[in-house]
Amino acid sequence: MIYTTAIDKIRRIEKRKKIIQGGSSSGKTYAILTILIDKCAREANLSVSVVSESMPHLRRGAIRDFVNIMKSTGRYYEDHFNKTSLTYNFANGSYIEFFSADAPDKLKGARRDILYINECNHVSYEAYQQLSIRTHKEIYLDYNPDRQFWAITEVSHEPDAEKIILRYTDNEALSQSTIEQFEINRQKSLTSEYWANWCKVYIDGEVGSLEGVIFDNWSGIDYIPEEAELIGIGLDFGFTNDPTAAIAVWRADGVYYLDELFYQTGMLNSYINSMFNDLGISKSTEIWADNSDQKSIRELKNYGWRIAPVTKGPDSIVWGISIMQEYTFKVTSRSANLIEELQNYQWIKDTTGMKTNKPIDAFNHAIDATRYLFMMKLGKRNVNKTPFVIGGDKKLPFRL
Repeated sequence: MIYTTAIDKIRRIEKRKKIIQGGSSSGKTYAILTILIDKCAREANLSVSVVSESMPHLRRGAIRDFVNIMKSTGRYYEDHFNKTSLTYNFANGSYIEFFSADAPDKLKGARRDILYINECNHVSYEAYQQLSIRTHKEIYLDYNPDRQFWAITEVSHEPDAEKIILRYTDNEALSQSTIEQFEINRQKSLTSEYWANWCKVYIDGEVGSLEGVIFDNWSGIDYIPEEAELIGIGLDFGFTNDPTAAIAVWRADGVYYLDELFYQTGMLNSYINSMFNDLGISKSTEIWADNSDQKSIRELKNYGWRIAPVTKGPDSIVWGISIMQEYTFKVTSRSANLIEELQNYQWIKDTTGMKTNKPIDAFNHAIDATRYLFMMKLGKRNVNKTPFVIGGDKKLPFRL
């Protein structure tokens, strides 16, 4: 086993939240697992969770690397690895467990000392939050920067976080054939926009952009302008697996400003009511909600909210998307889940790789909430059908 520069750089991070951004073959996963194995071997009764987007991803990535490191350092004992629970128990009482972020019971389960989310750009911000609040000590996050997402826009700016960038040159264990392929790809980048973005992300470890997203007519903003007028709130219901999402939409000088109010699973209607009240939202604010949950709409009306179901049709999703595409809008930096969805929401591709006119059924909860409001407030079909008076509250306590 080679002690790489990547291992040394990660060891030098002093803050609790260690954000490791890096290109392909920079040795991020191998380095972090090496450090975690060493911690468990040296410190008794340490609990470590290694999390990734799915079990197949874990098995072909972090688990395989973990076993290789353990064997190469002479620390691996077959009977110490429980293949059912995917937990390796060290002789001193420490353990490393592996589980996927798509297991809700694990996200809200037992606490741990150290958390490592492998390729966290494929894990939702809500999943990260559930895991992080149950972690006592260190948090390791690694990813290829193929787009902006919550680790960059949210976590990296927190006072207890530190981010480093690793490149393939930090991995002395890298094969010569891989290095040569990188050099070939670098030459391609001189004449190709695709390869230029590829090299930016996977060689230089810098933030690139995902191709083929539906919305490219937005940008980030820190504050909603004082002159902006609140025109309403879009609300998409969820509960067990899907989150309930609420997005406030403001307008000033023809520009729309989007602000994520909440994005959570397990929200009862009483909790939604409490959240709106705690945010200081006026009962006169228009709220447009998913019409498939009439019971929830009725209950929120009983709490005194000015809420109405959105009018849908057989083409309402595509129609709503087209309305959102007509306008320029800005998204507050704290709207981490909405930003993640905007960066990942794409058209479905057919077997030939061509885009269809149907969007993927993912990364769409906050977008659906936004779409409801745009459809009912700005869609020409509904201009004269709104049960509300046009306009809204100009200043509310929840403004950034």
